[in-house]
Amino acid sequence: MSPETVMSIAYKAMMTTLYMGAPMLLTALLVGLLVSLFQAATQINEMTLSFIPKILAVFAVLVIAGPWLLSLITDYTRTLFQSIPFLVS
Repeated sequence: MSPETVMSIAYKAMMTTLYMGAPMLLTALLVGLLVSLFQAATQINEMTLSFIPKILAVFAVLVIAGPWLLSLITDYTRTLFQSIPFLVS
């Protein structure tokens, strides 16, 4: 296996990981920012207030984007398994 092939597989794996994690991470970031602004505006310093909205928002994004994420990881895995004969020789 050539170094170019290894780098190509690693690049595709990292991009797939980024695509899989980005929707949940960006949602948690945005909700955390909104909750922080709300807490700063109302001067409510409850630590648990930030966790529940984040959990609910990430769960909602996971439900909405779940089929896309599943097809993304399935396509990557299928492509990787189908390329095994070409990688061995």
